[in-house]
Amino acid sequence: MTAISIIESQANEVKLPRWLRECLINQQSESNEALICQAFNFAYELHEGQYRKSGEPYIAHPIAVASLLRDLGGDSVTIAAGFLHDVVEDTEVTPEEIEAMFGVQVRQLVEGVTKLSKFNFSSNTERQAENFRKMFLAMATDIRVIVVKLADRLHNMRTLNHLKPEKQRRISRETRDIFAPLANRLGIGRFKWELEDLCFKYLEPEAYEEIKALIAERRADREARIATVTETLRSRLEKLNVKVIELKGRPKHLYGIYQKMQRQQKEFSQIYDIAAFRIIVESNEECYRSLAVVHDAFKPIPGRFKDYIGLPKPNRYQSLHTTVVGSNGRPIEVQIRTMEMHQIAEYGIAAHWKYKETGSSNQMLSPEDSKFAWLRQLLEWQKDVNDAQDYMENVKDNLYEDDVYVFTPDGDVIPLAHGATPVDFAYRIHSEVGNHMKGARVNGRWSVLSKPLENGDIVEIVTQKNSHPSLDWLNFVVSPTARTRIRQWYKRSHRNENIARGKELLEKEMGKSGFDSLLKSEPMQIVTQRCNYHSVDDMLAALGYGEITQNHVVNRLRDVVKEQQPVEEIKVSTEEDVEISNYIPHNKEKQKGKSPIVGGEGMLYHIAGCCKPLPGESIIGVVTLSSRGISIHRQGCHNVEQVPGERIIPVNWNDGTEETKPLTYPVDIQIEAMDRVGVLKDILARLSDRGVNIRNAGVRTGKNKPALISLSLDIRDRQQLEYIFQRIKSMSDILNIRRVIDSGDR
Repeated sequence: MTAISIIESQANEVKLPRWLRECLINQQSESNEALICQAFNFAYELHEGQYRKSGEPYIAHPIAVASLLRDLGGDSVTIAAGFLHDVVEDTEVTPEEIEAMFGVQVRQLVEGVTKLSKFNFSSNTERQAENFRKMFLAMATDIRVIVVKLADRLHNMRTLNHLKPEKQRRISRETRDIFAPLANRLGIGRFKWELEDLCFKYLEPEAYEEIKALIAERRADREARIATVTETLRSRLEKLNVKVIELKGRPKHLYGIYQKMQRQQKEFSQIYDIAAFRIIVESNEECYRSLAVVHDAFKPIPGRFKDYIGLPKPNRYQSLHTTVVGSNGRPIEVQIRTMEMHQIAEYGIAAHWKYKETGSSNQMLSPEDSKFAWLRQLLEWQKDVNDAQDYMENVKDNLYEDDVYVFTPDGDVIPLAHGATPVDFAYRIHSEVGNHMKGARVNGRWSVLSKPLENGDIVEIVTQKNSHPSLDWLNFVVSPTARTRIRQWYKRSHRNENIARGKELLEKEMGKSGFDSLLKSEPMQIVTQRCNYHSVDDMLAALGYGEITQNHVVNRLRDVVKEQQPVEEIKVSTEEDVEISNYIPHNKEKQKGKSPIVGGEGMLYHIAGCCKPLPGESIIGVVTLSSRGISIHRQGCHNVEQVPGERIIPVNWNDGTEETKPLTYPVDIQIEAMDRVGVLKDILARLSDRGVNIRNAGVRTGKNKPALISLSLDIRDRQQLEYIFQRIKSMSDILNIRRVIDSGDR
């Protein structure tokens, strides 16, 4: 089917925008238009018969994405990628076929945007992290990938009403946390505002509708005030012969007003500056002249002036911002910029497509472009991160823009995140500068390393060969790069200690018999390779500081030798009993589910405090010499070894009805973690999220030593305990975690 016949047959089903109709009709005139039309025809044929949740043909989505990219000023390759961005995922077409038909650039863009749905990830957080890692890596070679991705997300948000509420909220949270800030980072203001308002609509529907209605009620009053201010400024600017290209007021977007209400703890009636004025002139010099006019006409509010022309934002945004008091006593926000600055404010990076001037047609983001240093830092940092949740949190931290600008002694401007300290500055310069930092001078005076830097500070880092990072720095650094480098230094400098700890942990899982020979064996070498480490020592060090777990190594080893290897049970030396007692019914069939223990019917039982067994672990009963009935131990418990056989009773956990499952059993664990502010709070939050009751918590700290955290928990079964261990071990600050049974073994 040709492009023209598509227009004729599908006019009622899929409404083609005018630009696409004209392109299809005139496609023979220019090769660029031919590429766009070819991509549309190809996408239409591949998506024919596919429909969206709304019931409309699927091709409507690629058309909308391509239209958004065209409005941003995208070239033919970018628009073609907009038409084709879903074909690899949703059809049988391969990337090689796309390259053969449309060229290598289109293939690279489509591959960069393609979702990773074919991969199987263990959690939603990990799936998100892997998606964004691939996305950022793609950005390093072609920034257009992320622009296509943003256009795709914007249209999906516009049509989100056709999905179930739970999915609406999940997608909106992801968009608010990642894509809207990313659009802001790239300077695409028109995408950012709409994405934020759409997220607001689904995440806070009542507040959204309320603010929308209140703004509509005050429309007449607002328009009258805008007209008055506009006329005042226009007449004054004309008297000074300032050529005004545009001067108008506009209401702020809904989410911006809501944020201000939340931030200032005010009602809508107390928010006066819900409209902002924009003045567009011809030159930088006229921007500053216009600012003088605004400050002469209205009283400026101290501290509310920002010069983003002299110091542009990292996303290349430039403008003069000021807030003044209007004639009615209400604040007025004014932005002053040139037309070129306005294009950047609206379209961001899309207003400055850059081509590599080496004869290659690939569109690249120059590594030397200091305006996108934040992107290079994010790419560098993410290569060193293994914890998916930690990565996602730091992605969010990096995308939100609240920078301070400081100077090197040579006068170079260095943008840093809000709250950054001299330590963050040192690691921003170079990791070795941070690792050998002795102190810092700020504005010529020695400064406390934890003190946040301010705009305009001149920072000088003093280094010394034998100086090294302090674990205390983790309590105040704000940049992911600094945190990662400090942790890496600690792991490297304590390598021997970590190897010894790794051996100890693995030995407790595998048993002492033949352990040294096992470490040198061929199966262990294979396990090392499968775990992506160069040597057994590297793997043991990683085990020592918590990058991998004992279970992970043991399971890999079992796979290699293709047979089950028994894990040696815990051996203890005391017989303290846990105060959990119950009665085992005589009639198991009639009383099924009433007792968690099967065996020894008609007798009292209690859980032994020495080994504290959990459902899911092999157990054995011991008839006590007192009147306390049966003591339930883990099989292999040290205290059972000397008990005569006639006092041993076979028992099992009851796998019966759900009535037994709410029972919990006390478990003590000990965690070794980096000593930073909030580490205990983060651990307790993860436990609370899983509904785990915490009986007791304690922390022991020492100077330049890891923190030892002791927790007493109520646990249902071994499976829940293993899951909790996995959740806590995934935190990047955790060095070791173990179950404490008297002697402290796990």
